[in-house]
This record gives sequence, structure tokens and C-alpha cells, in this order.
Amino acid sequence: MKKLKLLDPMHDGRGVEKGEDTTPNLKYFFKSLKRKFWKLVSINLIMLIQIAPLLLCFLVESSGPKEPVQSNLLYATVLGAQTASPTSAGMTLFNLVGNLSYEWPTFNSPVNWIMAGLMIFHVITYGWQKVGSTYIMRNLVRGDGVFIVSDFFYAIKRNFKQGFILGLIDCVICGVLYMDFAYFSQMPSTTMTNIMYFVIVALVIIYAAMRFYMYLLLVTFNIKLSKLLKNSFIFAFLGMKRNLMAGLGILLMAAIVIILNVLLFQINVAVGLIIPFLFFMAVMAFMYNYAAYPVIKKFMIDPPVVKESSEG
Repeated sequence: MKKLKLLDPMHDGRGVEKGEDTTPNLKYFFKSLKRKFWKLVSINLIMLIQIAPLLLCFLVESSGPKEPVQSNLLYATVLGAQTASPTSAGMTLFNLVGNLSYEWPTFNSPVNWIMAGLMIFHVITYGWQKVGSTYIMRNLVRGDGVFIVSDFFYAIKRNFKQGFILGLIDCVICGVLYMDFAYFSQMPSTTMTNIMYFVIVALVIIYAAMRFYMYLLLVTFNIKLSKLLKNSFIFAFLGMKRNLMAGLGILLMAAIVIILNVLLFQINVAVGLIIPFLFFMAVMAFMYNYAAYPVIKKFMIDPPVVKESSEG
């Protein structure tokens, strides 16, 4: 009986043709993506574990109890002044400031304990999952043979300690940037809040580019985390053109998934939820690893070209 490509871990797909130009450009990207698509679908099944806790948290949070939370820094001050010495002007200001609120999950409820457990699991295992999936993606980009399950756990075992620490650092930075972005995007528009908002947006973009390289450097080199983060920051600028192309590709993929969701929802809600997640994460990861690895190869793997001096 012929094995299905999706279920065959030994299937590598069509290889590189003899004499084929394998320059890592846009044209070869689509050739490589076509050849490795079914392998990416298989990898995607493992990568779904990375976002499963977040999806479950979203579902739990959206269905759990909520309470209004004030987003304006002046709320506590105005409330205190109005409580100590009530005035009509103070009441007007209090009503204005008090309307600037948003919904937040109620604390000390079973919903919060469930979300906390899911997030703890996500944070603890995230670095290991990224290390395993990045190692597989790097090998796909390089054209090496890939054995999904064994390669995944081999990479985790080889980078167990550093993968765990890098995952923690990554989650903390992502969490801080997310909270800062959410906070300043909801603040009243002033010169200072606008400046801070654009600073946070710039930091989010830079860190997103750094993440293209962080785990890739970890699985490729025996490198200290401080130097890894430093090099990732440098590569975010050295590989700016390729990073931009990868970012645009990811946004295009996200748009396709959203459109696909909308169309498939008309047929069946379950189909609309499942089908896009069969390939999105793996194809996205393949995009940014395809963009990032040649930059690392150029500056850290390939030997520098030394020009011979000639005497006149």
C-alpha cells in the first residue's frame, strides 16, 4: 500500500535537480516551498503545540467573567480629589475619565487559574519547542535530510538548557512589549504618549526581526546567550532587505488565512478553523528561516574572501 506523504516521516520529496541554480532568492523560494510543502504540513502538526495554550487561553478568557478596568492614569487622582472635596467640575472630569475603561478577566476565579496553568505550560516549554522546530526548518532550508520526530527531540536534547533560558527571555520580552503596546495604544493622545507609542512600535518591529535569528543561531552554533542576542540585533539590520521580504510574506500569508477562514466558515465552522492551521505556522517559519539563514551563512559560516595584494 502506498504511504501518504503526510504520514511518511521518511519522505523528503523531490530533490534538487542537477545543475539547478539554488541561489536563495525569491524564485528559488517558491520552487523549494512547492517541493517541501507536504513536509511542512507534517511539521506544522508539531508546531501547533506552540500556540495551543494561547488558543485555549483565548477561548477561556472570552467565555469567562470580566470587570471594567480603568486605563487612564488620572482616574485614581480624580477619584481621590472628588471623594475628599466634591465639586461639579470635578464630577464632570470624573465622568470623562471614568468612561475610559476596558474589560479585563475577573481575578480569583477558576477561569484565571486555568489560564495561569496554560500560560505556565506555554512559557516553560516554548523555548524547547522553538529549538526543535527551528532545527528542522534550518535543515529544510539548507537542503539536508529531515526526520521530523527524531530531529525535533535531538535539537531539544542538544540545546536543553539554553533553549529553556532563551524561551523564558523571549516570552518575557514579548509579554512586556505586548503590554506596553496595549497600554499606550489605549492612552489619550498627547505628545508624550504618541512618542512612546511609536517607540514601542519600533521596538516591536526590531525584536520581531531579531526573532528570525535567535533560535537559528542557537541550533547552528555553540554560542553564549548574550552574544546570541547581540548578533540577532545586528542581523536585524544587516539582513533588513530579506527581513522585510519575510515580513511582507508573513502578512500576505496571514491575509490569505483570514480570507480562507471567511470562505470556509460559509461551508463549515470546523473546516474553517482547522484547514488554515494545517500549514500556516510551518510555512511562516519556513519563510523567515529561508530569509535569515543566508545572512547568517554569509557573515558567520562562509570564510571571508581575502584579496591578494599585488606589487606594482
